[in-house]
Amino acid sequence: MTGRLDGKVVIIAGAASRGEGVGTGHAMAVLSAREGAKVVLVNRTADRAEALREEITAEGGDAMVFTGDVSKEEDAQAMVAAAEERYGKVTGLVNNVGGGHPGTVVEIAEDDWDRVVQINLKTAMQGTKAAIPAMLLAGGGSIINISSIVGWAGMIADTGSAAYATAKAALHGLTHSTAANYVTQNIRCNCIIVGTVETPMVAHLGEEALQRRVDMVPMQTKGTGWDIGHAAVYLLSDEARWVTAVNLPVDGGLIGLRTWPR
Repeated sequence: MTGRLDGKVVIIAGAASRGEGVGTGHAMAVLSAREGAKVVLVNRTADRAEALREEITAEGGDAMVFTGDVSKEEDAQAMVAAAEERYGKVTGLVNNVGGGHPGTVVEIAEDDWDRVVQINLKTAMQGTKAAIPAMLLAGGGSIINISSIVGWAGMIADTGSAAYATAKAALHGLTHSTAANYVTQNIRCNCIIVGTVETPMVAHLGEEALQRRVDMVPMQTKGTGWDIGHAAVYLLSDEARWVTAVNLPVDGGLIGLRTWPR
């Protein structure tokens, strides 16, 4: 690696995968550490985050674990304080906490709706709210919100995803408003729109469904967490110093390309 993130301190909320394999948070954490960043691994429980920390340190990287629920203001503030205490500053934040519940807007229960919005949107709001003052002290920073193709384009499926799609779509508004509010203060905010990548989050779907996710992609190849990780490294680095308020699809062309009828 080339040290593209030397001197950076990056918080990744939702870092560890929820099962075996490499999720987006896992890949972003490993690649950020390989490029020289000090990485704060945030999860609600410590076990998988600690395993990820050990993986990073075994490669010579520097990482710490913070456990907490980032949808709660006190935990988000404590997360940033812990990063500053350990590493002296915060220059990067990735809001990667996510999860869904099936159901159309008619079918989904109010409690399930609220929980999905809290997981996907409120965590990003609280993380951003806590990190920006630290970034201002550090002279600037980069915030990345992790959205989904489900929140960008209407997806016809057997089950509805009204709450998840709504929460992820709202991240685009949070991205633009954050970028606008801090554009002259050297804080950038961008959003990665994740396509049909194969991660532990979707492993339960089974091989047939996973293959359908590949077949719908114009490139006709499988996306992985590493594809998201490489995009995040770019946006966290000074190479992207002139990039803000961008919704970046990493999806094999699924959003941008369509098949014309013959």
